[in-house]
Amino acid sequence: MADAPAVPIASTSNGRLSGKPWKPLKTAIVRSHLQEAVKTKRWEDRMEATKKEQAIKKLQAQLKEEKAAEIKRRREVTLEHKKATEERQRAEEMMAKLGARKAARLRRKAGRTKKINH
Repeated sequence: MADAPAVPIASTSNGRLSGKPWKPLKTAIVRSHLQEAVKTKRWEDRMEATKKEQAIKKLQAQLKEEKAAEIKRRREVTLEHKKATEERQRAEEMMAKLGARKAARLRRKAGRTKKINH
């Protein structure tokens, strides 16, 4: 054994080579599914991208909030108009039922004067 010549091993980046030719050499994984911000090496670039994303999110939230406020305002206006219409109809029905004198008495009783009511 001592006189047997040493079998040279081909050197690779890993330092050794498999003797099995059917096995492919292992290489570093290409991680293509990573986000663009994570792929960049510079911290400033990553922080800039993060700030842009946060600004976009903030703007979207603000627009959504404004839209919700506008819908709420319109709903309140519609509800006020509906209440006013119902009150007006109720008053007209009441006036139709009662005579003018009785209605005047009721207005005075409620604390309203002729000037305020007209």
